[in-house]
Amino acid sequence: MKVLMINGSPHATGNTYEALKHMADTFREEGIEADIVHIGTDPIQGCIGCLNCLQSGTCAYNDPLFKLLEAKAKECDALVVGSPVYYAGPTGSLCAILDRLFCAAGRHLSFKPAASVSVCSRSGSSAAFDRLNKYFTMNNMPVVSSHNWNSAIGSLPGEVTTDREGMEVLRALARNMAWLMRKIKASDEESPKKEEPESAKLIRWVTS
Repeated sequence: MKVLMINGSPHATGNTYEALKHMADTFREEGIEADIVHIGTDPIQGCIGCLNCLQSGTCAYNDPLFKLLEAKAKECDALVVGSPVYYAGPTGSLCAILDRLFCAAGRHLSFKPAASVSVCSRSGSSAAFDRLNKYFTMNNMPVVSSHNWNSAIGSLPGEVTTDREGMEVLRALARNMAWLMRKIKASDEESPKKEEPESAKLIRWVTS
């Protein structure tokens, strides 16, 4: 089994990476592969509402980052998205690619366990955490929890690893996700049938 972990920080090896790496180490202890993908620092095109994805099945801006995440979304068994806190929210670049990924490739992630992780220097983590969770709750994805908010505190490089409670929360989160992944894999029950929402019917009619 494999977990896709998206690092939404502009810093490839900053505190968000350290938080995700701590989870990745726990996943590996549980016998689960963890793949951390950094979104990079290049400009990321946001969704323009062209609805091309509803007709072609993929995003009109089929750039390398989107193609990479789309491919990994198909093969992963679970998803973790991490972000530093910018003005009480996730980074703009991360939201830009997630808007497109979930709109154009969300079907590849439906019914797979998911969790978000926010890293902050002082406050705003719960708002960022909430914003990221909305991608999952609008895409039929079981949201995995820990025993506290999935956040860790750190400002200077590597400082997040000294947040003992934060690291404990992330270890528990990884173990809870591993447990759920095993339960899903062991089940022979098919995923629930998705009823097409009225909004999708309207969009299809508009674009036809």
